[in-house]
Amino acid sequence: MQTAQNIAQNRAAAAAGLKAAVRILDKWRASGEQGEAILRVSHSTYARARRGDIAEIKLDSDQLTRISYLLNIHASLRVIFDNPENLYGFVNMINHNPYFNGRTPLEIMGSGDFAALYETFKRVDSLRGGQW
Repeated sequence: MQTAQNIAQNRAAAAAGLKAAVRILDKWRASGEQGEAILRVSHSTYARARRGDIAEIKLDSDQLTRISYLLNIHASLRVIFDNPENLYGFVNMINHNPYFNGRTPLEIMGSGDFAALYETFKRVDSLRGGQW
């Protein structure tokens, strides 16, 4: 059984994760609509996270998993790239590899489809070649 303190800690952690994900999406130059679709959050929740005025929030397991994948994509890109242009620009670069087929990773993820986020994560993560 969760205590009130555990619930508050989980909500605070969810809020911190959401704020970090939104900051990354902003650096990736994602539109608000793309960010909302990728994270599957409402316009008002996304706007509040962008302003940083979410102290605690209740997110479902799908939303938390989406945040996790996005943060892990960013972590993989940090291992792969040293320069900010590629670190933050990669997701906007046209990719001709299988699955992307001339689309950008952000375009794929921006559909809001969970499988698209997962598949993008899988492919970006594979680029780091076992480096951790």
